[in-house]
Amino acid sequence: MGSDSKAEAIKRAKVLMVGAGGIGCELLKTLALSGFQDIHIIDMDTIEVSNLNRQFLFRQEHVGQSKAKVARDAVLKFVPHINITPYHANVKDPDFNVDFLKQFNVVLNGLDNLDARRHVNRLCLAAEVPLVESGTTGFLGQVTVHVKGRTECYECQPKPMPKTYPVCTITSTPSKFIHCIVWAKDLLFTKLFGDKCQENDLFVHSGDASNSEKPMEDIFKRAPDEDPKQYGKRIYDHVFGYNIEAALANEETWKNRSQPRPIFLRDVLPEKFILQNTNPEKGCLTDDLSLSVLPFLGLNDPQEVWNLAENSRVFLESLQLFIEKREKDIGSLTFDKDDQLAVEFVTAAANIRASCFGIPLHSLFDSKGIAGNIVHAVATTNSIIAGLIVIEAIKVLQEDFENCRMTYCLEHPSRKMLLMPVEPFEPNKSCYVCSETPLLLEVNTRTTTLRDIVDKIIKVKLGMDLPMVMQATTLIYEVGDDLEEDVAANYALNLNKNLADLPAPVTDGTMLTVEDFQQELKCHINIKHRDDFDEQKEPDGMVLSGWTAPEKVDTATSNGEGTSADHQITVEQPTESEVVELAAEMLDAKRKLLATLERKGHQEEDREVLSVPVNDHDDDDDDDLVLLDDYPEANKKLKLE
Repeated sequence: MGSDSKAEAIKRAKVLMVGAGGIGCELLKTLALSGFQDIHIIDMDTIEVSNLNRQFLFRQEHVGQSKAKVARDAVLKFVPHINITPYHANVKDPDFNVDFLKQFNVVLNGLDNLDARRHVNRLCLAAEVPLVESGTTGFLGQVTVHVKGRTECYECQPKPMPKTYPVCTITSTPSKFIHCIVWAKDLLFTKLFGDKCQENDLFVHSGDASNSEKPMEDIFKRAPDEDPKQYGKRIYDHVFGYNIEAALANEETWKNRSQPRPIFLRDVLPEKFILQNTNPEKGCLTDDLSLSVLPFLGLNDPQEVWNLAENSRVFLESLQLFIEKREKDIGSLTFDKDDQLAVEFVTAAANIRASCFGIPLHSLFDSKGIAGNIVHAVATTNSIIAGLIVIEAIKVLQEDFENCRMTYCLEHPSRKMLLMPVEPFEPNKSCYVCSETPLLLEVNTRTTTLRDIVDKIIKVKLGMDLPMVMQATTLIYEVGDDLEEDVAANYALNLNKNLADLPAPVTDGTMLTVEDFQQELKCHINIKHRDDFDEQKEPDGMVLSGWTAPEKVDTATSNGEGTSADHQITVEQPTESEVVELAAEMLDAKRKLLATLERKGHQEEDREVLSVPVNDHDDDDDDDLVLLDDYPEANKKLKLE
């Protein structure tokens, strides 16, 4: 189409942006400068100090304010005559339903978590509004287009799922630095500063260590008049000394492993350094989240790797500062990557533990990245991806779907290309979200409760927020604020009943209909009774088919009963050379396919592409980690218009 029609399409478009972070700031700026006149932004986050190095619409004075509203005000200063409507809210709020989305010509995602992305995908399908997805991780990024009936939806292919390590690895046999970070962040930090009533997987048994000194029975309890330095010394010697000695007593554990070495404070620091009167206020700021011991210790380079003595001093001084300056918070703290003192404590503790187990030490900068699930953002990548989003959005607005592309941004040129375009794939006929293919659930209907199905299958695996479950014409479960109390109570009773004992029994051959009105998503689940399941391979006691389990990516998690249970951290991601190689193979496959079709006149041809599984992550992270999770799956057919 000509330039006039393009300009008209841009001018008339009503655009919804979801996310105003790293990609979102660049996207809003690019949309405004490209001539878009009516833009709406949804973002639930407020601005943090750590955002300022790459989200260039924000300044220091904006910290704590709404991202969506500040982004709007910033853009209107240099493009004043357009309409920008901000919503400081969660995109999953009921107000942002299908009817709300129908008013827009295109939806542009700049999100950082899988749950919200799935939700927007489903709303766009129900509203029949095209969706342009995006993500970046470091120098890598991608933009994909999803149009109902023409291309696959965001959920047509499985997304990577973290692989977890057992808690015994974290507490007893760490072999990687991330194991030490998880131990320091989710176990030790929580034990010292978190909820005292919660169970914790921290190995705190003193055993019969050979050392003559014996730690106190409740080592983590501090007497009101106890000197913070003496308290810190007790904690240090216990977790890095006595506990390691106790672990060494189990000789079987170390037959095929390198033995750790106990570290006691007296062997690292002279007594005068341990008990000297210090002034940790020197160089510290008054804001709780800005408190720091590093200026006082002269450790001003965050990328410097501290030695064992320096880590030990940071450990002691940060613990003392928590007690003296933040005592009112102790008992309720959770680790926050923007809490400088917490990052310093966790870095020091992780490094000391790493020293015990012969694991290389890491800098504060690297430790913060691991502890906060951060892949440090690159502003230029965000800018490139934002530009590609706008290019694809313009194609969609002109209904030029044949020229829409999935584009992958690489760190280094491959075949003289930094951007790898791939034609969108056709919808997956087995996708339960954008097709009507029923799912199959194998389950023991006599021992499995409806709650198990709702919690483990419908909410977790199928991602429904407000599900309604029907057996034939009988409604057996519903949730919502508008339900009457007696009706809600009956549904609550059903949750605890076995499937076969429900008012409308669910047995072998039964079909359940599950619907989420908020997402306007409906699917069917065929039930197949099965008596036994392998506890190791099938821990849920049920198997769902038709829904493809996400591919696993190595992560570490502390899976105990305490606060650590929900934390997952990426350990291994594909190297950049692997990503480049895969993208090059995709491009080669595309070229070969087109050449074959031109020669033979075929309409479809099998092609093989490889998938790159990369982490999707925590909902509470900002766009420090945005997800590169849309690489095409293997052995799919490409439909050429």
